[in-house]
Amino acid sequence: MKAIGIYGGSFDPVHLGHLITTRFIYEKRNLEKVIFIPNHKSPLKQDIIPTADEHRFHMLQLAIEPFPFFEVSDFEIKKNDVSYTFETLVEFKNKYEKLELIIGYDNLCVFDKWHLPEKILELAELIVMKRNTDIVKPQNIFFNSAILVDTPTIDITATDIRSRVKNNLTIDYLVPQKVKEYISRNRLYI
Repeated sequence: MKAIGIYGGSFDPVHLGHLITTRFIYEKRNLEKVIFIPNHKSPLKQDIIPTADEHRFHMLQLAIEPFPFFEVSDFEIKKNDVSYTFETLVEFKNKYEKLELIIGYDNLCVFDKWHLPEKILELAELIVMKRNTDIVKPQNIFFNSAILVDTPTIDITATDIRSRVKNNLTIDYLVPQKVKEYISRNRLYI
């Protein structure tokens, strides 16, 4: 039985870097599918107010349309509370036997600050997207539990995209065309 990839984040907005690296993980790990889960409020970023949940959710739907092996879930949005990965994994473990939690290398470096990290590892394999530029230097005990997967270095950030939109610069080749149109139509990030 193939595992299900779980990939959470703010996705504010989802961009091509997310899609390229996630597809790479999907293929390398031979997953059944990957479920993108936009959070309502990140426990480690409670001082940051993201774009409205429905916008981030709809942009993800548009971005993954061409990929039958990608799905998006509104589980954390519907909770309307701080999004704890442990609680999300408990929910998805009821539906799927094998889970793989996909995180970036930056998140592995602070994994010891996550809510119930030991319990997370009981529910899912920890898959870490590692770019060639990431220097592997264990910073907490969870490095020993992580499976590092070399992924392409895609130097695109949601912060940069928001800044470019605000400054009336193009975001061509940074986000899928339908996401670009959605951002423009809904006047996001201006």
